[in-house]
Amino acid sequence: GKGSFKYAWVLDKLKAERERGITIDIALWKFETAKYYVTIIDAPGHRDFIKNMITGTSQADCAVLIVAAGTGEFEAGISKNGQTREHALLAFTLGVKQLIVGVNKMDSTEPPYSETRFEEIKKEVSSYIKKIGYNPAAVPFVPISGWNGDNMLESSDKMPWFKGWTIERKEGKAEGKTLIEALDAILPPSRPTEKPLRLPLQDVYKIGGIGTVPVGRVETGILKPGVVVTFAPVGLTTEVKSVEMHHEALQEAVPGDNVGFNVKNVSVKELRRGYVAGDSKNNPPRGAADFIAQVIVLNHPGQIANGYTPVLDCHTAHIACKFAEIKEKC
Repeated sequence: GKGSFKYAWVLDKLKAERERGITIDIALWKFETAKYYVTIIDAPGHRDFIKNMITGTSQADCAVLIVAAGTGEFEAGISKNGQTREHALLAFTLGVKQLIVGVNKMDSTEPPYSETRFEEIKKEVSSYIKKIGYNPAAVPFVPISGWNGDNMLESSDKMPWFKGWTIERKEGKAEGKTLIEALDAILPPSRPTEKPLRLPLQDVYKIGGIGTVPVGRVETGILKPGVVVTFAPVGLTTEVKSVEMHHEALQEAVPGDNVGFNVKNVSVKELRRGYVAGDSKNNPPRGAADFIAQVIVLNHPGQIANGYTPVLDCHTAHIACKFAEIKEKC
């Protein structure tokens, strides 16, 4: 039902998004490469959805920053308050240490598929992500057209000047020509299975014939059927009946897995996004009345003093809080 944004359209499943032509919710959408199952958390590229973007990005192993190469579009994204800058900074701040940059809409540069434009963008984005904390030598830059499919799955004949991307990191070198090869070069992060279970809820569903199914990503520990979980901060305790990923039952879910799990005798109304599941018998999570935080101010119009009351985005939760005491300025 829509003429443009072909690949985005696959992800734009929700009605509200279709009406606005914008990717709002975090569509967990899957495909396979030669090496990996990839779950896209499609973090949206529009200002009012930063809250969802934070929820999605905090679950990611790698960020793919899509930069539009069209005249004026790149400049808008990289400007002081642009989305490109904000998303790259959020990804790094939220601990997503692997980055791929897709320079998109290469078909709409002047002239189309311009090497000069790609190099200009690569230089500017490299310099910006370096300031944030990424090492540009470890970040593949791929010139693509999502609409035409150039360099997405196979090498494009429209950009004979592009000899491919190469990256260097302590684990060794990698190279390739396409976006999918860059995804295959992602290093799987170490999975902290030995730590106590922590699973921040992304959503809670009521599924006919099954019951209440919370959904989220295992951050630490192991989740399996039969475990008695406690949800913080409400202290609700219940048994896990089954665990599912990619529509298949799992005997156990480990860190990095995006899963749904069926819980006994709990209604959908009792659980909400932002709650955290843990093992009731092994250091379960508890709500905290206060904590000490190290804060980086990215962009704020005025002074921040004791008593400041912002909304805190913490894993998948969004909660009002108060800066009780600013201890020191580093």
